[in-house]
Parts: sequence; structure tokens; C-alpha cells
Amino acid sequence: MRILIITQYFWPENFKINDLCLGLKEKGHYVEVLTGLPNYPKGKFFEGYSLFKNNDETWEGITIHRSKLFPRGSGGLKLMINYFSFAFFAILKSRVISNKFDCILVYEPSPITVGLPAIVAGKRLKIPYYFWVQDLWPESLTAAGGIKNRFVLKFFESITKLIYKRAEKVLVQSKGFKKYIINQEIDPDKIIFYPNSTENFYQPVPPEQPFQDKMPDGFCITFAGNLGEAQSLFTILNAAIIVKQKAYHQIKWVFLGDGRQREQLEKYVEINNLKDEVHFLGSYPGTDMPKFFACSDALISTLKKNKIFSLTIPSKIQSYLACGRPILASLDGEGADIIENAQAGYSSPAEDEVLLAENAIKLFNDSEEDRIKMGENGLAYFNREFERNMLLDKLINILTHRL
Repeated sequence: MRILIITQYFWPENFKINDLCLGLKEKGHYVEVLTGLPNYPKGKFFEGYSLFKNNDETWEGITIHRSKLFPRGSGGLKLMINYFSFAFFAILKSRVISNKFDCILVYEPSPITVGLPAIVAGKRLKIPYYFWVQDLWPESLTAAGGIKNRFVLKFFESITKLIYKRAEKVLVQSKGFKKYIINQEIDPDKIIFYPNSTENFYQPVPPEQPFQDKMPDGFCITFAGNLGEAQSLFTILNAAIIVKQKAYHQIKWVFLGDGRQREQLEKYVEINNLKDEVHFLGSYPGTDMPKFFACSDALISTLKKNKIFSLTIPSKIQSYLACGRPILASLDGEGADIIENAQAGYSSPAEDEVLLAENAIKLFNDSEEDRIKMGENGLAYFNREFERNMLLDKLINILTHRL
């Protein structure tokens, strides 16, 4: 097949769509990508990229068409300008893409406006587009952005419905998304559950001394990913306070990644005298994550308490499962159900720092054999439900109308 991928985010930004494109190419399919200028998560362009030059390039044999956009910066207004600038400039950029394709696949972790270039490109190229939903709109605006203006929400609701209705199929990363989208007057037969997998390098590996040296001494519980509001990371810090008060000083909390809340989190750590317990190690390449995980006693995933997040499977869950480590979760709904069903660790309700602290202590007091079994259970569940090669084949079947 010849597939045009439309995504606002792509390499060198770290998103799952990068590996999906590589996987399609590995299976013999031709892929091109229409994307923006990399500026996530810090909100400024990566080195070497500029509004004032042609940024088209090739990565791993994949042609990348880069449209202009205004960087995310900080604050809600700049973020909205970022969203709409990509949609506008990507529509213009799509008009100079001349190769023939069989279909378009749209990757939407937010914003929904990434679907607008697909409508225009699909019509011009006379091909269908498939829309892969990672975030529910307009619900995401309220949950992650705090936007409650009913006129703004109604405007984005109308855009969302238009994009879904024009799509050949709507793929959803969580089964919980289906009912929400049906309530947006979308035909249930158009909606297909298609979860995220993870890159092949996420697998159990032995600990290596250079990575062990970067970790604090003690029982390490590691969070990896974006340090943003949606992740409810103050829940982890409040749990750390409770654990410290209970004199479990061996338990350490490690953050790998960066994001808009990092400075606030670090200030909170300082104010609450948690510098011995909480450690921010910064950002590292995705390929280093399994090596850090191997040096961790457990991995942790948290989200805010909100309806939309209870329907979401955080993509880090698949990566954690694939590495065969015990998991602590402070989640509602789909994500928590996976941890429980896989018997891969302990889950507590979103934003419940008391139960999260109790589960951290419980995991610390478990035997090494019990923790190893949790990791093995998680890996087995990953191989049944989220294995990369299996899901790539499923996607091709969807795109070729065999599913």
C-alpha cells in the first residue's frame, strides 16, 4: 500500500506514530508523512528548524513534508494558535504533495484540527482517510486545557463531528472511546478499536551500571513521559510526602522526561523537603527507557481525575508492560482495568495520593518473587493484547477493508 500519514507531531518529537511508520515500511508499504515543525514539549522549535526555510527532509527512508506552524510557547492562546496554524499551513502544504496514495491515516493525540488537512487532501487526491483517535474532543479542551466556554466547546464539537463523519473509519485507542463518539452522532459501524503498541526496543533487559549510577539508591519507582497537567504528577509528590511521614525512606520517586510543569514540580519538592526522595533525571532518548526501567523496582502511571482520562489508555502502559516491570497506577477506568486484569501491579483511583502511598508501601513490602511475577504477568498480557507485529497486521487489514 501507499499511505500518507498526517500528524501534527513526528520525529524528532517522540510519539508512537514514529514507530508505526517504521513498522509499515518494514512490512513493505510505502509511507510519506505530512507534519509540522518539531516544537513539543518545550514549545520552541528544535535546533535546525525555522519558519523561514524549507524543512522537508527524509528520515529512515521516509519522506517528510513539513508545514509551517507557530510554536506552542506557553499559555492557552499560543497553544490554540499552534493548533490552527498547523491546520492552515498543512492544508496549503498538502496541495504540493503530488505522489499517488491509496489512503490517508491521521494520527490525533490532540488537536482535532489535524483532521482538516486530511479532508482537503483526501478530496484532492480522491482517496479515503482513516482517523486514529488518541484524545477525545472537545472533552480534552475541558479536561486538559480547563476551557469551559460553551461557544468554544460547541465550535470544536462541530469540527469534530465533521472530521469523524467524513472519515472512512474512526480508529480508537481505547474501547471506552466508542460510546462517547457514538453520542457525537457517529455510526457505530465506522468505529474500530485499535490500541497503541510500542517500539520493539521496549523489552526486558538486564540492568547496566551506567544507568544504575544515574538512579538514586533505594527502592526506585519511576515515571517516564511528559511532565504536564494531565498527568496529575502532584498526586505522586503528595504520595511521596505520606510515604516519607511513614518513615519508608528507602522508597525513591524518579521522573524521566520534561514538560510544562517541571519547574512547578521541582519547586514543590523543595518546599516540602523531598529532595532526598524525589529525583528529576531529565529527558533521554526512548531507546534508553528500558535500561532505566531495568534499574527500577516499579514503574508508575498517573492521570487526572476526569471522565475523559478514565476512558483513556495512557500509551506508557504498553511500554511499561513490554518491559516486564511491576506497575503502580493512579488511574480510573480503562488504564486501571488493564493493570488489574494483567495482574501486573497495583492500581488506585486517580488523584488518591493516600491509596497510592499505601500501594507503594505494599509493593515495597512484597517479596522479590512476587514482584518478578507481576512483571512476567504484564509482559504476557502485552504479548496477547498489544504486540507490535500483530497490531501492524490489524492496521493493514483495516486500511484494505479486510476488517
